[in-house]
Amino acid sequence: MNSEAGKVIIAALVGVIATGTVFFHFVEGWGWIDAYFFTVVTLSTVGYGSLVPATPLGKIAATVLIFAGLGIFAAAIQHFSNITIASRLRRRRAEREKKHPTDNPD
Repeated sequence: MNSEAGKVIIAALVGVIATGTVFFHFVEGWGWIDAYFFTVVTLSTVGYGSLVPATPLGKIAATVLIFAGLGIFAAAIQHFSNITIASRLRRRRAEREKKHPTDNPD
């Protein structure tokens, strides 16, 4: 897997979470933990509903966060799933090679 792509995805995800946290802290007046919690819950599409933006600007920002952040969040999940699957396949291939080594007369 491309480690550069992983770094970009992580940076984008951290950036979206940080931006959302700071935004909702100041615009909605929520504490840092509540603003962070709302951002992560919104990005992960869980949406508990315990926090809801009350200001028009907060509602618009939540919509933007959903559209922009969801793509980044999905890309991160896909990237790290691909890494996990590739790792498992390599491990299984190595185990098979140990059990049944290729007969190579070279």
